[in-house]
Amino acid sequence: MPNVLIVRGHVATPWELRPWRELPDRFDVSVLLTRSNQFDVADVPLRKVPVRAVRDVLPRGRAGDVAAHLVGDRYLDGAQRAYAQADIVHAEELSFWFAADAAQRKARNGFKLVLTAWETLPFLSTYRNRQARRHREHVLAATDLYLAATERAREALLLEGVPEDRVEVCAPGIDLERFAVPAPDPAPTEHIIVSPGRLVWEKGHHDVLRAMAALHHGIVTRPDGSIARPRLRIVGRGPEEQRLRSYAAELGLAGAVDFSAVPYEQMPAVFAGASAMVLASQSSASAAYHPFDVPHAFWEEQFGLVLAEAMAAGLAIVTTTNGAIPEVVRGSRAALVAPGDWMGIARELAAGSLSRDPGARVDHGDARERYSSESMARRLAAAYDRVIAV
Repeated sequence: MPNVLIVRGHVATPWELRPWRELPDRFDVSVLLTRSNQFDVADVPLRKVPVRAVRDVLPRGRAGDVAAHLVGDRYLDGAQRAYAQADIVHAEELSFWFAADAAQRKARNGFKLVLTAWETLPFLSTYRNRQARRHREHVLAATDLYLAATERAREALLLEGVPEDRVEVCAPGIDLERFAVPAPDPAPTEHIIVSPGRLVWEKGHHDVLRAMAALHHGIVTRPDGSIARPRLRIVGRGPEEQRLRSYAAELGLAGAVDFSAVPYEQMPAVFAGASAMVLASQSSASAAYHPFDVPHAFWEEQFGLVLAEAMAAGLAIVTTTNGAIPEVVRGSRAALVAPGDWMGIARELAAGSLSRDPGARVDHGDARERYSSESMARRLAAAYDRVIAV
């Protein structure tokens, strides 16, 4: 049975790893797990290989993060044995340190290298810092097959110089049944809008607050002229939390907005009790070469797994046209507005979910089926068979 080793540095997540649990009858799957991993993956039924990286031996906090960036992170003890036993190593992104680590070990260990690519912007070398340029060179030279999460990511890889015959689109998968939970009984008596995502500027929570204020103050009304005053639940943690709280109060929404960090396992219940989800993503310029540099490289929404989860839950969706989002929700009933169009968000909510009963479900058709764990597992198995056969 071929051995597949997943390497994700310190960002192995339970939601991304779940589809690999569908492969135990054909592949022996394991994942490298550092002490600094940022997420709890204990419940994911894959074999975890404990390893150390440079970041693990540095002080916790910002100082350790900066030091790891300066010296360059890499796997230390424990990783080489796992690499030596692997038939396939599955890494992620062109310029991540752990992908470069795998690329540099490939010649010595003889495994096939598969790379997932979420990145939708082709930065090449010009818009990467010096360290990221080196990582990119190693990865481009060693990767056997690229699995683009979206067609937009595939197009970015082509501009990065990857041959077209080495790229396949492989959308991620989620546990559809986990999110297709029954509606609460009794049914909700008030409308709740969910805005999930890390509390950073590019996730657009500030625009969702503006949309809520437009609704609460009657600037935007339902089609019958009535005023909707839904509650807003912002789910996440991040550096913008205090500013968002202050902004909500200034907009007169302090009593109508809740902030919380919810474990992944509880998100299906959050969606089940809501009337709509808003993902107000917008692009940002934040990747400077050094602290005094003008930002050059940009970020846009690369997928938005919460969109697939909300579709599985039958939850109404209002989102933006940022990045890969239009592709992800294609064929669904999601409403699209331009990034930054907070009045558009308010209008879509007023005409849609806020004009129905609280908690009412919508049918997103076949769109939800594209993102099942089982579908992704089949795509992964076909990709692994392809690289092994070469």
